[in-house]
Amino acid sequence: MKTRSSHSTGLLLGVSAYLIWGSFPLIITATNFANPLEVVVWRVVFGFLFAAVVLTVIRGWGKIVELLKSPKKLKWLAVASIFIFINWETYVVAVATGNTIESSLGYFINPLITILFAVVFLGERLRTPQWIALAIGLVAVAVLTLDYGRPPWIALILAFSFAIYSLSKNKVGGKIQATQSFALESLLVIPIALAQLAFVASSEHITLLDSPSNAFVLIGFGILTAVPLILFGAAASRIPLSTIGFIQYMTPVLQFLTAFFILGEPMPAVRWVGFGLVWLSLAVLTFDAIRNKRRAMPVIDQG
Repeated sequence: MKTRSSHSTGLLLGVSAYLIWGSFPLIITATNFANPLEVVVWRVVFGFLFAAVVLTVIRGWGKIVELLKSPKKLKWLAVASIFIFINWETYVVAVATGNTIESSLGYFINPLITILFAVVFLGERLRTPQWIALAIGLVAVAVLTLDYGRPPWIALILAFSFAIYSLSKNKVGGKIQATQSFALESLLVIPIALAQLAFVASSEHITLLDSPSNAFVLIGFGILTAVPLILFGAAASRIPLSTIGFIQYMTPVLQFLTAFFILGEPMPAVRWVGFGLVWLSLAVLTFDAIRNKRRAMPVIDQG
């Protein structure tokens, strides 16, 4: 009963995390009074401050101090921090400039890029369906390049930056809680964020102090950056990774639906074809994962 209850709690926490991530396009459009580059700065600063408060309450600074004393792990964490900052910045600018649909594409194709990285950098061998999924994904990118008149750079930057981020975190090894990881990653890029704030301030005024409502929205977005990561970390300790793998598609689906039905972004016929191919490749991956998992399950002798 306890295990079932823990699984249900984990599923609820995981779904909540992905629902919050899926709502980010609406939250970002609410910050349209500010330069997107400024929005990213406050996302880093206030996200870190919120995580710092949480770590202080739960006394979780010990692991961060330990990581700071490990040059090898710190190097990979620095790489992870830089690429998650690139990911955040690309996503916020994409949504703010009316490219939410293309940004959702980046998170749809991320599993394909992750598989590609597993082959190139980790030496893993793929099954035939995985190769088929990669091939379909490549055709999809070609179709979308034809549609956009350029490669889907936003989607590719989002997918590759997150894949590099994941690979870097893999190199760190060991167990680090989501809150600790987020706090340290944010801390490492705060100097970059402050330099970016100075760059914005050199050409326009900073909007954080314009009004209480502006401050509320920008601070709230920073906090909301940390909240789903904390929820996700709690979920990951309660439910199987395979379950997380399935519910992760909630975020790009919600982003896509928000962009199409609420924000009114266009979807020409060729773009539907490209997205359809991406969804087909993900269906192939999902079917293969389910089939492979069933084959790996032990046979129980009922005799």
